[in-house]
Amino acid sequence: MKLQQLRYIWEVAHHDLNVSATAQSLYTSQPGISKQIRLLEDELGVEIFARSGKHLTHVTPAGEAILGAAEEVLFKVKSIRQVAEEFADEKKGSLSIATTHTQARYALPDTIKGFIDEYPDVALHMHQGTPMQISEMASDGTVDFAIATEALELFSNLIMMPCYRWNRCILVPKNHPLAQVSQITLQDVAAHPIVTYVFGFTGRSKLDDAFMAEGLVPKVVFTATDADVIKTYVRLGLGIGIIAGMAHDESIDSDLVAIDASHLFASSITQIGCRRDTFLRGYMYDFIAQFAPHLSRELITDAFGCKSKAELADLFSHLELPVY
Repeated sequence: MKLQQLRYIWEVAHHDLNVSATAQSLYTSQPGISKQIRLLEDELGVEIFARSGKHLTHVTPAGEAILGAAEEVLFKVKSIRQVAEEFADEKKGSLSIATTHTQARYALPDTIKGFIDEYPDVALHMHQGTPMQISEMASDGTVDFAIATEALELFSNLIMMPCYRWNRCILVPKNHPLAQVSQITLQDVAAHPIVTYVFGFTGRSKLDDAFMAEGLVPKVVFTATDADVIKTYVRLGLGIGIIAGMAHDESIDSDLVAIDASHLFASSITQIGCRRDTFLRGYMYDFIAQFAPHLSRELITDAFGCKSKAELADLFSHLELPVY
């Protein structure tokens, strides 16, 4: 059994069983990957992938267990390399982050710039996706950190640490009737077509919960994953926008009015998550500290020592989170 074989089966499984696409991503040949997978299956005496002709159709039950073990082995190998790199050159390496458009566009730029200025020899890679995709990438070790508001809590192997609290705003054109209302209510909001985030994105669940608690059924006419797209359709008159307050930029969005909605919807908390068995290099601690200064190295170490989500929540319960 070779590490290369374990890497091949893991990559094939994460490329929808497409061996050709896997070979392309790994800069190798399709026959070479197929041969190594067969050699591994012959050695183990079980099929990892079921086949129809030359095509892989699905992962077998034995394959599911083997892939889980292979993922752990590959992650341990990655950790060993990170340990060696930390002692060889503490300011050189790579850092991969998965996050949503809102975080990448509005919350992270200053942190990213400051980090690159301090660590010019660390290659920084950013992946964008849905909260579920982001969490999965952190859970399976594809990225070092996931930064999101939703879905991280669904993965038991992730340590989640709170970064900041944020609220929403109602976005309307300057001549809109709601721009003249002194204290907007949920009933006011529900009376208009709404343009907002796709469910599962950027705290959307808090929005739905608020309407449900008041027995209101909002007319959501358009949803998107990108706050800038939502603004575009508000400008077109499709409806009023509900977005994260941080996504309103007065210099760019001067044609729109942002109405504070912190009294209408519960605030949300953006978290940073990573695998429980991650070896954190020095610059990884520094990245977290730049993004969330209250997360000290000592506090992060304590978080990694927590045995349950309840213990983790109790550790952070005393924190006074900044409001973005």
